[in-house]
Amino acid sequence: MKILAVDYGDARTGLAACDPTELLASPIGVIKEKSLAKTAEQIVLASQKHAVGMIVIGLPKNMDGTEGARAQKSCRLAETLRAVVSIPVELWDERQTTISAANILSENGTYGKKRKDVLDAVAATVILESYLAYRKNTGR
Repeated sequence: MKILAVDYGDARTGLAACDPTELLASPIGVIKEKSLAKTAEQIVLASQKHAVGMIVIGLPKNMDGTEGARAQKSCRLAETLRAVVSIPVELWDERQTTISAANILSENGTYGKKRKDVLDAVAATVILESYLAYRKNTGR
């Protein structure tokens, strides 16, 4: 099944999608929007364009596992999407994904404006890869 992953942020939201075999996750873009409602609209459009069967939203938990204000915003986005799409919308622990994405970009020599433009989409890809590994290991 094709899955869309979302790294929700205050100003930029990264998107990634996988192929139908759930083997390859790739960044597909960044939504530059501050409004939750407008961001949700763009996510719905992306889910339709890429014909996905599920949306996975990164849940930024604190390192001790608790949920803070950022996590609550992601939960609100998930609730908004669940009200308008007929496919499952899941939340997935995204601790350390932005750090992992930054490391990937550093290893590839991506800095400056280009780095800022792709960081969130790469973070969404890291979220999706983690979720796909979970699905593979649990048979879900």
